[in-house]
Amino acid sequence: MKIVNCARGGLIAEAVLLQAIEAGQIGGAALDVFEEEPLAADHPLRKAKKIILTPHLGASTAEAQESVGIEIAEAIRDYLTEGAVRNAVNIPSVDARTMAKLRPQIDFGFRLGRLLSQIAPARCDRLNISYAGKIGEEETTPITRSILKGFLFGAGGKEVNEVNAPKMAANLGLKVSETKQAEPGEYADLISVRAGQDGKEAEVSGTFFGTSPHIVRINDQWMEARPEGYLLLMENKDRPGIVGWIGTLLGKHKVNIASMTLSRSAPGSKALSVLNLDSDPGEPVLKEMLADKDITSVRVVKI
Repeated sequence: MKIVNCARGGLIAEAVLLQAIEAGQIGGAALDVFEEEPLAADHPLRKAKKIILTPHLGASTAEAQESVGIEIAEAIRDYLTEGAVRNAVNIPSVDARTMAKLRPQIDFGFRLGRLLSQIAPARCDRLNISYAGKIGEEETTPITRSILKGFLFGAGGKEVNEVNAPKMAANLGLKVSETKQAEPGEYADLISVRAGQDGKEAEVSGTFFGTSPHIVRINDQWMEARPEGYLLLMENKDRPGIVGWIGTLLGKHKVNIASMTLSRSAPGSKALSVLNLDSDPGEPVLKEMLADKDITSVRVVKI
């Protein structure tokens, strides 16, 4: 029997090893780690004829350092050119093909997180991310981290990223969970993000129509809106003329409407209007809207 130790010094009692070799119980040994390093010049191990000693510096040779440098450069190149992540310590590895496939969902996830953070209750203690349909069959960790990054963007500013987002969430007391449902529901693929605290919650959902991402649900209202620019969210009583009145008011203040979507559960019930605007209308315009008795809430979110 022969012994090889290239793991950690101290796993083998060196004095006992010497005695076993001298007694013929062990045929020989090879070591590159020792109880005390560097190994003393007069250490008995150096004189043993049946023991091979090598320095524990394999990665420090000129050849090894050159190979490590090339590997690091190639990994950075792959990330910057293709988005591929490999051999990272604090982020899941994703190959270039998978990353290219997920890139639109990753970007959309960030936008959903940004939107939710601006309509959710203050100091949320939980965030649930749900994937339904085929998207749940993919590697969703990059999407989840991007959603979390978007949600925390307001709290962490430019310092939050896909790497530190989970740690930042934990520091803020935010519990993040993820669920997947293989069966499609209303849409072939759906990403839903819900946040809340003490019984108060906010939720946004989104999907892709072809290659175009769309927000399709805000809280309990189904609708369709593009996740870009300034979004004016208005809750109001469904009544004739209110859409025209809002358009006239925004036009008076030189605020252009890029698109508009309306949602209601029944005629005359609570309605949600979502307007994509080319610019922020400002607080005075929002106050003017709220002066209407049938408008219960209005806010502008930036995605």
